[in-house]
Amino acid sequence: MAKKHKINRFTLLNAKITSIVSVTLVLLLMGLTVLTFFLGKGISSYVKENMSFSVMLTEDVSDAEINNLRKRLDAMPFVKSSLFISKEQAKEQLIEDLGEDPEELLGYNPATDCIEIYLHSNYANSDSLTFVSKQIKAETNVDDLLYRQEALDMVNNNLKKISTILLVLSLILLFISFTLIRNTIRLSIYSKRFIINTMRLVGATNGFIRKPFLIRNIVDGIFSALIANLLIMGMLYYIAQQYADLRSILQTNDLLYVFASVIVLGIAITYLSTIFAVNHYLRMKTNHLYYI
Repeated sequence: MAKKHKINRFTLLNAKITSIVSVTLVLLLMGLTVLTFFLGKGISSYVKENMSFSVMLTEDVSDAEINNLRKRLDAMPFVKSSLFISKEQAKEQLIEDLGEDPEELLGYNPATDCIEIYLHSNYANSDSLTFVSKQIKAETNVDDLLYRQEALDMVNNNLKKISTILLVLSLILLFISFTLIRNTIRLSIYSKRFIINTMRLVGATNGFIRKPFLIRNIVDGIFSALIANLLIMGMLYYIAQQYADLRSILQTNDLLYVFASVIVLGIAITYLSTIFAVNHYLRMKTNHLYYI
């Protein structure tokens, strides 16, 4: 009897470990999907906020006027940061790009003083740029505002496509995850089908029968979610060591949302899966229990 009891305990422990590992792997997959969504959002903001727009200044502008203009630009809600580039610095860049001094060829320096501005990501789109352009051109000592419209449109279009693909992928993975966890929990409850039937025959309510299964599986779901979060943290730590820019792309709030979503999904999916699995055996007739 003692040997049989040990075998039963080992079997139950093995089944529990298998269930937790299966749920952990599925939640890890879901967590990485959510993380990819936030990573895509972070990359979108990073790319947009690193696209510069050139505010070309008039020829007769003084240093004091440049400083005042730059202060006014920095105070505008859509400007993240600015950088002044003198005509001499611009000429040096032209020499580096062209391989020769354009002043020697033309007889004058074709470059002008300008202020490079970087916008907040939510303003770096075609609709907002119309408003931004009007606001900047209304300033004194501003000759023109130059930006690459085609490059900006291409970035926005590609980011929209990527966001759509990630959304569709997330929905597909959510369905697959629910199915896999449901089957895992259903298999774990399979051995208890006769106990469920006996409790039902002696008059126990459906809620009373479901309660211990719900508590146990939700606890397992939370435990699995915590393990999945630890694995995600380990992956992020390793990637951050290789790519330092990741720290500026992913914000702390984004990571908290990822970890919270994994825990919420772990609770929600195990709860729903347990409800479906237990109800399956609650609806089953006694003589059918022997043929599944």
